[in-house]
Amino acid sequence: MLAIAEAIEDAGGTVRMAGGGAGTEFVTLNGYDEFEPTVVDYIGDYQGGSLWRTATRSLPASLDRVVDYRAWLSATEPDALVTDDMFAAIAATRCDVPLYVLKHDMPGLYDDLIERTGAGFHTRFQLSAAREFFYPVVWPESGADPSRATRIPPVALDGEPPVRDGYDVVVVPSHYSSLSRIATHLRRQGYDVLDVSDESWDPVESLLPYIRGADAVVCSGYSTVMDAAVAGTPCVVHPATDEQDAVADWLDRYDVTGFAVAPDPIDVLDAVADPPDPPAFENGAEFVARRVTTDLCDPDPYAADSAEEPTVDPDGAAELATASAPVATGSGLTSLAAVPALAAACLVTTGSVLSPTRAGRRAARSAARIGGVARTAGGLLGRAGRRATESVRGGLSAGVGGCVDAIDRVRRAVPRGAPF
Repeated sequence: MLAIAEAIEDAGGTVRMAGGGAGTEFVTLNGYDEFEPTVVDYIGDYQGGSLWRTATRSLPASLDRVVDYRAWLSATEPDALVTDDMFAAIAATRCDVPLYVLKHDMPGLYDDLIERTGAGFHTRFQLSAAREFFYPVVWPESGADPSRATRIPPVALDGEPPVRDGYDVVVVPSHYSSLSRIATHLRRQGYDVLDVSDESWDPVESLLPYIRGADAVVCSGYSTVMDAAVAGTPCVVHPATDEQDAVADWLDRYDVTGFAVAPDPIDVLDAVADPPDPPAFENGAEFVARRVTTDLCDPDPYAADSAEEPTVDPDGAAELATASAPVATGSGLTSLAAVPALAAACLVTTGSVLSPTRAGRRAARSAARIGGVARTAGGLLGRAGRRATESVRGGLSAGVGGCVDAIDRVRRAVPRGAPF
């Protein structure tokens, strides 16, 4: 979202930032004082704990995050919110703040039913709530694109001209991946490697100049895929999560120029030795900024009062905010109406973490490298994956029923007329 914030400021708007998480350091480096709501970490709560920990920590934290965002939006009163955060989107609808959404992980990316259901829930809600839904992609148009989404080029925080100080390969892990061993092997093969997870590396405002100056970039997540696309640098994708696997599958399915998918570390080394042709994409950040600021200044040019001089001061956008105004803490009951949506989000997100198809997908890729064993192994894994999916689906259905009953009991206990 920093790219959107920078583009909106270049267009004359004032930006406030919020969000927190792994990108906070980069937000500070770019001169923003960011409001940090409650942290929600579904994947960490499950992988580092249990399904019970996910249900008892992630779901309450989700509600707290919505409450925090709602209090922040009420305090800052922005003209609009531009976000890729589902919880911020829910809060915007409760505060009547015009909403613009940036999202790439559409339901059509996923083969697994649970993953598709989760992505479908997020997508349908945000499509219905947003004034405009921006879809930044590097793959071609397909029937999986939502009909009301606006396709735009990839979005990246641009910087100074290319940094050409000897780096052959830039290695960029995601929050849930580690590429340090791959970086070590690349160095042993004689490459000059910049690994941004090294303790000796000091973070910079934008990685794009370093990526633009390298011969190749190795990454796991879609943010760096977009950086590489805008930088015009060949990109090797080594996915670590289900969402990253889905992105990698689509890059491979459409044979997108500029990208090579490497399921295993040895594949990364091979792809760096023989990189794909460079990608060539414009930066979609300017497009988003232009559309948002134009819409705010004249949302309906054909309205009867459109002849009046617009008075909108485009404050805010982009998960936005320097919290210069005090942000009050809110009551969880004021956002109780969001609980059913959050419960569904929790369950389908947990389902994607548990999904057996991820293990099956990786095993199938490995099997494909052993000639005739591939089809037999793929069939066995597919049947096992379907049986496991049915088991998970049954557990999720029971959980939904229990959650809905609990919500009804809470609602009956709240006095009539209480704010929701």
